[in-house]
Amino acid sequence: MPQEHELLAQRRANMEALAQLGVDLYPHEFDRTDTVHGLVTAHGERAKEDLEATRIETKTCGRILAIRSFGKANFLVLSDGRARIQVYIRQDSMPGLDFQVFKLLDLGDFVGVSGHLFRTKTNEFTIWASGLTFLAKCLLPLPEKWHGLQDIEIRYRQRYLDLIVTPGTRRVFEARSRTLAAIRDFLDARGYLEVETPMMQQVAGGALARPFVTHHNALDMRLYLRIAPELYLKRLLVGGMERVYEINRNFRNEGISTQHNPEFTMLEFYQAYSNYLELMDMTELMLSEVARKVTGGEDVTYGETTISFKAPFRRLSMRGAVCEEAARRLGREVTEAELRDVGSARALSGQLGVELEPGMGPGKITAAVFETLWEASLVQPTFVYDFPTEVSPLSKQKPDDSATVERFELYAGGFELANAFSELNDPAEQRRRFEQQLQERQKGDAEAHAMDEDYVHALEYGMPPAGGEGVGIDRLVMLLTDSHSIRDVILFPLMRARKDS
Repeated sequence: MPQEHELLAQRRANMEALAQLGVDLYPHEFDRTDTVHGLVTAHGERAKEDLEATRIETKTCGRILAIRSFGKANFLVLSDGRARIQVYIRQDSMPGLDFQVFKLLDLGDFVGVSGHLFRTKTNEFTIWASGLTFLAKCLLPLPEKWHGLQDIEIRYRQRYLDLIVTPGTRRVFEARSRTLAAIRDFLDARGYLEVETPMMQQVAGGALARPFVTHHNALDMRLYLRIAPELYLKRLLVGGMERVYEINRNFRNEGISTQHNPEFTMLEFYQAYSNYLELMDMTELMLSEVARKVTGGEDVTYGETTISFKAPFRRLSMRGAVCEEAARRLGREVTEAELRDVGSARALSGQLGVELEPGMGPGKITAAVFETLWEASLVQPTFVYDFPTEVSPLSKQKPDDSATVERFELYAGGFELANAFSELNDPAEQRRRFEQQLQERQKGDAEAHAMDEDYVHALEYGMPPAGGEGVGIDRLVMLLTDSHSIRDVILFPLMRARKDS
């Protein structure tokens, strides 16, 4: 088995030999008439006799995945990333220079081929080559096995290599593209306007999260990479845009896990004169339609489970769900009143073995207990609604319960998929909530919401009643493609720096 340095040397020697033949090593273009995928789709099922009778001429190109020689008969396998096709090479069927080029090719090189379609004696759909054009040299040897990279870290760090050798990788990202298109189709059909809002902001708002901090030199201004577009999208509601959405990046300076990447993609949409109950119904319809368009049906396989996106989804109130599961585990009745008192809520969490941070109020305790007791078990799509006000600084309170807001989160696959609420549009109450968050920040809560005076000022011009929602695109694609790490659905996920870099 040749050593890697010998393989590298041989590839460079082949490139030098091509140059000595006068071959353009990096031509500017290749005028193909067909893609490999197009040929396979249009003609791959045609019978041998049909191909012989019509003699279909073609010019195509791609990367070489295999080279085989059997005496005078030589074969290439060519790929355009979507499909593969065999190419038949004979010295007496092409110009002498072209055959010399063939003898200097390596796995991974890009070539253009002209010829006609036929089937071999073994009935393999093939191009009989009459010409060969060199397009680019692969100087580094590709993995020997064409069944996908097994080294997960290399897959993420060198996604370009993963796309070359792992057949399923491209399909995941094609599904991601279809997911985005299906969401846009759904919202556009309902009169929504797609917009773009700032990704560098003077106030990191719209969510409870740690921001990335940067500095604009010319303006001598501290800026934050946005943690959410929410407050800018709601400014558009103030301005009279009644239905808006944005699909773009958010950035949160937090941990990395199978469900978290510091840079991730969100859909956020806002609808005037609506509320969280209407958005629940709309979300069911949207995800059902997206699943059908991306996977062909409403049921998707996720690990060993079949997840159904068929409406209606299950619905649980947060406090009700906590009481139900706590009662089951403790063997006694648990009431919502216990969750509304900080002392009894803290005692209950201790009985359930839920760890709490100092200074948490009853609302935060309730949310922490819920996450511990329920989140991982919510595999089928489930709306959890009516959150404590304490963990929802931008949500509208229920008319008859100031400690509860009209908010829901959608869970599926054991993790949060969406977050929505009836939007708080009372500027005085919004200011009070921001001031309360500032107190939390002073106590050491780095994720507490900052004061945004301009947003409060905007609300003073009047914002109509509205519902708003954010959907995690990466997590949705995970479910639709049976991917179990967020890094599998992000082309270039953030990775720790190499020790040797």
